[in-house]
Amino acid sequence: MGRTGSFHGGGRVVLRRFVPHGAGRALALSTSCMAEFAPAELLSLFQRAQASFTDRVDAVGPGQWDDGALPGWTVADLVAHLVSESLWAPPLLAGEPFDLIDGRFPDETSDLLGDDPLTGWESAADGALAAFAQDRALLHTVHLQRGPTSAAEYLEELTADLTVHSWDLASATDGDTELDPALVTAALVVADRLPADGVRGLFDPPLDVPRTAPPQVRLLGRYGRRS
Repeated sequence: MGRTGSFHGGGRVVLRRFVPHGAGRALALSTSCMAEFAPAELLSLFQRAQASFTDRVDAVGPGQWDDGALPGWTVADLVAHLVSESLWAPPLLAGEPFDLIDGRFPDETSDLLGDDPLTGWESAADGALAAFAQDRALLHTVHLQRGPTSAAEYLEELTADLTVHSWDLASATDGDTELDPALVTAALVVADRLPADGVRGLFDPPLDVPRTAPPQVRLLGRYGRRS
């Protein structure tokens, strides 16, 4: 499995209900832990993670959108997952609870991406970034399905998700799989909060990777990916 989303695999799915992992399923992360980065640094890292993912979306070839990216997901499904996550951010940061947002956004990959997947992704990403960049936004509490969570911790998780999925997308499309070292470091902070045996339906158990391995290898191994 090895994906960092909130969906169950099983072949080519035409109708797929996209719920971002931070809002949709309980990740069994500690909701009492404090964010590890100052707000300005965390926002900068998120912006870098978005840009990294954008570069890889832009590099997808016309014939690659239906290629497999993760078990049960095509390249298009993977990008749609990140679009969905981004669409959820503004209402969550505005204080709306999960239950009132659930069902508001499209379910199908084709609807989430529209006629131009890059434009669909960039539009959703810009909205998420603008919401997090609002004054004192990272001091808010967001009401996820798993319960109240600090907006800063939520942003850490989204940054990690973007980072790992950038590698997934590049791997699926023969793109650049070398991740930004600063993003890898930030994502490892989130990875260290994951349960040791993974989370059923969300994260595979980690691979046995030596602590002396390069940071990117350790990060990918923590999410069940073999680089």
